[in-house]
Amino acid sequence: MEQKPAKPLTAGTEDSIEARERALAEAFDAFNRLSADLARSYRELEQRVEQLSEELAAARSERLIQLAEKERLANRLSQLLEALPGAVVVTDARNIVREANPAALEFFGLPLLGTSWNAVMQSHFAEGDADSGEVKLIDGRRLSLTRRSLAPEPGQIWLLQDVTETRALQTQLDRHQRLAAMGEMVAGLAHQIRTPLASVLLYLSHLEQKKLEPEPRERILGRIRGRVLYLENMIGDMLQFARGGEAERAQCALATLIAEFEDMLAVPLRDAGATLVIAWADPALRQATVACQRSALVGAMLNLATNAISAGGPGVALRLGIAMPTPQSLRLSLEDDGPGIDPAIAERIFEPFFTTSTQGTGLGLPVVRAVMDAHAGEVRVEPARHLTGARFTLELPTAPES
Repeated sequence: MEQKPAKPLTAGTEDSIEARERALAEAFDAFNRLSADLARSYRELEQRVEQLSEELAAARSERLIQLAEKERLANRLSQLLEALPGAVVVTDARNIVREANPAALEFFGLPLLGTSWNAVMQSHFAEGDADSGEVKLIDGRRLSLTRRSLAPEPGQIWLLQDVTETRALQTQLDRHQRLAAMGEMVAGLAHQIRTPLASVLLYLSHLEQKKLEPEPRERILGRIRGRVLYLENMIGDMLQFARGGEAERAQCALATLIAEFEDMLAVPLRDAGATLVIAWADPALRQATVACQRSALVGAMLNLATNAISAGGPGVALRLGIAMPTPQSLRLSLEDDGPGIDPAIAERIFEPFFTTSTQGTGLGLPVVRAVMDAHAGEVRVEPARHLTGARFTLELPTAPES
């Protein structure tokens, strides 16, 4: 077959071929650039994945370390709670017990988890409450009581410590200190007793006279009786000073306490022609109660009142102010219109056997201080505010010592 001769390329045809070649070259260039970009992005992605994997592994490892550390801490805290001699109780917002250590179970002798803490306190606390700081269980043990909020979580943690032995040791220490103070009194006591005894012996020698008339005999017997009563009062004061606050304190109506004081002071007031005004800061206080050893507290008030009558002389005026500065404290302030207390001796009037009276034993005010110490209170002396003489203030807690 005869081939036809090729047509010669024209200028237009050559331009079209060159354009296609350029387009194709540009497409290859674009593809190569895209391929390079994809390869770079892939490498970067691989590097990022590797980095994230390492970070994830590190984070997982750190998290595991933290969890292990928290677990160790929790174990140590659990062991610590187990070993604590004090009771630890955790309650929720509804005061239901959620956690309790073995000491708490031993104190209360029953399963606590899931029970009402209020019910536990009501059934086991004989004295005190959640706010008193110290409670007495029905079996006689004393516990110190502290609570803390679990904020920001709802609920509270309660800490209870058996202080029965501590309180008993404190009582013994107080008694030993009083006995030591009594030992220091011995020399002064010998002198105090010798003088009235010498008087008694002298009066007895007069009674031995056979021709003694009835009237002087009665007068001498009265003097002997007075000296013996003086000795009896001194011995009573010393015994009260030594006992301090050993007797159990009980709740007493404040009005009953004041009425007993007025009744026992009636005769000394009458004999001295003295007067007594009772000033209640608030009439509602007549309904108040105070935890005290009633006879000791009334005795301390009587000591102050009889001292005031003795120092003030016939017609002296007394005023007893009764107030409660806070719901937890009682203040009794006895003042008179007598000569007052010389500032030079104000610091010494509470020393045993210190007295400015020839008829005094020097033990009345030390007994008052001992009674206040036993009630975790205090006694202060200062110039009178409503009258012109001295003012003695007894301040003590209304509830048992925390």
